[in-house]
Amino acid sequence: MADVTESQHPLLVTTAWVAERLDAPDFVLIDASAPDAYRRAHIPGAVSISRAPTLKSKDNSRLVMEADEFEPLVRRLGVSNDTPVILYDDNSSLLAAREWWVFDRFGHRDVRVLDGGFTAWLDEGRSLTSRAPRPEPGTFTAAVDDSHHCRIDDLLSRVEASDLQIWDVRSEGEWLGTNDRGNARAGHVLGAKWLEWTQLLEPPIGRFRPLKEIRELLEAAGINPGAETVSY
Repeated sequence: MADVTESQHPLLVTTAWVAERLDAPDFVLIDASAPDAYRRAHIPGAVSISRAPTLKSKDNSRLVMEADEFEPLVRRLGVSNDTPVILYDDNSSLLAAREWWVFDRFGHRDVRVLDGGFTAWLDEGRSLTSRAPRPEPGTFTAAVDDSHHCRIDDLLSRVEASDLQIWDVRSEGEWLGTNDRGNARAGHVLGAKWLEWTQLLEPPIGRFRPLKEIRELLEAAGINPGAETVSY
């Protein structure tokens, strides 16, 4: 069982760090897995984001929900503006990382992801429950930050600009256009560089690779870690 409590990055926490604090947590632990998976088993004290793990808008399933949808959702989970939040899922942090981005966009800065997620927790034999807590409602109020949100028109205006780097994180089939995933068109954005997001994780658990390895992978793919980047 892992006994290292300090994470390699301030946006991540370890399973040991969470386990040490479960008896008296000073954070809201959010399970971003599917509702049926949450009902079967989850980390004690975790609340479920329920039917909205992708945080998509009810009016446009291609876009993230607006503040007036996000606020009541996270308030029900016990989140206020000063509440630390820890996110995890059972899918290599795919949804947890997405939710981290949405929290950040709406102005909540004290949000981290459990490195390795539920898979790591389960692999280490840590405690589980099927009991859902009933948190006191929070008072979160969004302060929308669009500084790291790129819209289609923004990208079209700069797609050939030498000062903008575009990173395609999808599968190789999607990048090559051999898998359209049901979309009307296949292929990738002009000028994009490709590195699938899963390559940044260590199999089989799905913890993030050491930062040095991640930088090496980025550079090998022609991606400058220090440049302004749009990912999709």
